[in-house]
Amino acid sequence: MQKVTIDQRRAPLMSGEQAGLLPGFAVLPQPPAAGSLAHTAQADADAEQSFFDELYLLAPVGYCVLGLDTTILQMNVSGAELLGVPRSNPERLALRHFVAPRFLDDFDRFVRAAFNHAAPQRCDLQLARGANVHQQGVAITLRACAERSGQALRVQLEPAEGKLAALERSEERLRRIVHCAEEGIWEIDANARTSFVNPKMAHMLGYAIEDMLDQPLVAFMDDEGRAILERNIASRQRRGAEAERHEFKFLRRDGGELWVTLATNPIFDATGAYLGALALVSDITDSRASAELIWQQANFDTLTALPNRHMFQDRLGQEVKKARREGTLLALLFIDLDGFKQVNDTLGHDQGDALLVEAARRIAACVRGTDTVARLGGDEFTVILTALESMNGVERIAQAIVTRLQAPFALGAANPAVSASIGISVFPADAVSPEDLVRNADQAMYAAKQSRRCRYSYFTADLQQAAQARQQVTLDLRAALAHGELELHYQPIVNLRTGGVQRAEALLRWRHPQRGLLAPGDFLPFAESGGLMMEIGDWVFRQAARQARLWQDEIGAGFQVGINQSSAQFRGDAALYAGWLRYAAELGLAPRSLVLEITERVLLDKNTQVADRLRELREMGVQVALDNFGTGYSSLAHLKHFGIDLLKLDHSFIQHLASDSGDLAMCEALILMAHRLGLRVVAEGVETAAQSHLLELAGCDFAQGYIYAQPMAAPEFTALAQRGLKTMIGS
Repeated sequence: MQKVTIDQRRAPLMSGEQAGLLPGFAVLPQPPAAGSLAHTAQADADAEQSFFDELYLLAPVGYCVLGLDTTILQMNVSGAELLGVPRSNPERLALRHFVAPRFLDDFDRFVRAAFNHAAPQRCDLQLARGANVHQQGVAITLRACAERSGQALRVQLEPAEGKLAALERSEERLRRIVHCAEEGIWEIDANARTSFVNPKMAHMLGYAIEDMLDQPLVAFMDDEGRAILERNIASRQRRGAEAERHEFKFLRRDGGELWVTLATNPIFDATGAYLGALALVSDITDSRASAELIWQQANFDTLTALPNRHMFQDRLGQEVKKARREGTLLALLFIDLDGFKQVNDTLGHDQGDALLVEAARRIAACVRGTDTVARLGGDEFTVILTALESMNGVERIAQAIVTRLQAPFALGAANPAVSASIGISVFPADAVSPEDLVRNADQAMYAAKQSRRCRYSYFTADLQQAAQARQQVTLDLRAALAHGELELHYQPIVNLRTGGVQRAEALLRWRHPQRGLLAPGDFLPFAESGGLMMEIGDWVFRQAARQARLWQDEIGAGFQVGINQSSAQFRGDAALYAGWLRYAAELGLAPRSLVLEITERVLLDKNTQVADRLRELREMGVQVALDNFGTGYSSLAHLKHFGIDLLKLDHSFIQHLASDSGDLAMCEALILMAHRLGLRVVAEGVETAAQSHLLELAGCDFAQGYIYAQPMAAPEFTALAQRGLKTMIGS
């Protein structure tokens, strides 16, 4: 015989008398095929398994289901105790085997009558406990009713004596189970008022049991719960309604929330009238809180509490589907804060975070409650404007965002100002997929930033063509690196005291097959966006190192070559620099022969490990020059903190030296300061002999500019350096 399990979803709380012989209270087999009685009865019992529930098992009166040969197919706990055998009936015993011999004829007539008559049958006889029918038996009253198919018999076994004691034992067992259960048990009547709760349920809500009895179910719910109850109560009162299992929120006595898993089952009487419902309640408040926290962290920005990139992409996808279905317009705004990096660098990350929080609040104040504002990361925000009938409101919102973000931000004693560049793409005019909408809005934002900050720009076909052109340049540049189209030109750096050429700055050029010789500004931005900076930087270093080694033999042993480094290169693996050092050693080139030139922007880039990388380079013996000094936001402390060897004055200090005494005084002060810090100074952009002379008088160490020579190929540089300074100035 199969093992029967409990289906708590269908467990009405009723007494044995209420259960009686109600149709469907136990598992009933279906008609067997000829010659396979027991097999078919058991198979049909499997099919009806869902009707066998806990209260059938624990009913204080014995019940069993018999096949045509009276084999016991199912029995409850009380029935098994009366018969003195395991409830699983491993020996597949028939109930007839337990009947005392003198009552066998009565039992057989009773079974035939039960199978042949629709009305329930009754029989008083004596059953033996266990398989030994000769031992002292138990007086039993049998009541039986055949299943509608006439192929199975449902039997109630009621002791003729000691009935009250058996009933009390069963009820005591049920009481212990209910009162000691780790889950809450909650019964309501037909009017949705509490008719029973166990101690666990009362404890979960913080009430005494007597305080909950006769209270309406809605007394423990908020408005949302009441609405759910009203929508579902009618359907649950229909005969044949299925058991339900779902998560639900109740209110504790102290006002706190109790989240539970609620397994409910409607209760009906023999006539089909709705009596109420029974629920098994499990507390999931802690696990739900943990799940909600994980979901919150996965979908919302922790700083601004706005939807993050993941949630934004999900909402954009849903809104695009909705706009397509309803035939409405949708606009996507891509917002980038101009000047935010300066705030972060000068005031610190805490103040930068405070600015982002306020910026998020200002943006959200410009849109409707049905729109979505998200933070993608850093200082990038997006806005999804939905259900638009026309584009009239988009520009108004975009302009409102620009205007609000222009206002100064109160950050303690500081009141920094930023602005916003906004790109706009529209569904379905500009794109029909979420990915293309984002890409197009990003390109439009880039156009707004390039043309004039603090403005908004719509996506156009021209922007798309420009983006494709940038992608093609990246592909061509990768091919150029492989095919040897890149080359280095060198600009002399002159010693102002001796007039000799002791240094050079290596400058990258691309000899394009169709466009001719290209300067770095024409292609390096594409190299950085295309992820080629590390490969190109490695090629430049090795080319410059080889050339420096040649010039040390031809021009002078201490000759140095400067190589420009970007922020992207500092983000690379430190092993790259170790590889450079090994390569220099293979050439027999001292590391100090190479000078890495960086800008102030590199020093201020918080996303790179600048200090660590510069320290590693200094330990290797490589020198570092700070290029374009005076145009950014670096402080004098940076010169000491980052271990700078060489200071290169920006050409803006040099161009008016002859006519502006203020610039001359500034240059003299910077040169003196640098010398006090142990740094040597290079003046960039020297274009006249007068500028060169004044710099020499001011004590400047080196100079470079068109007065001496433009960048040139290595052979020309060699010849020029060997001719000397006077020839260069006179040429």
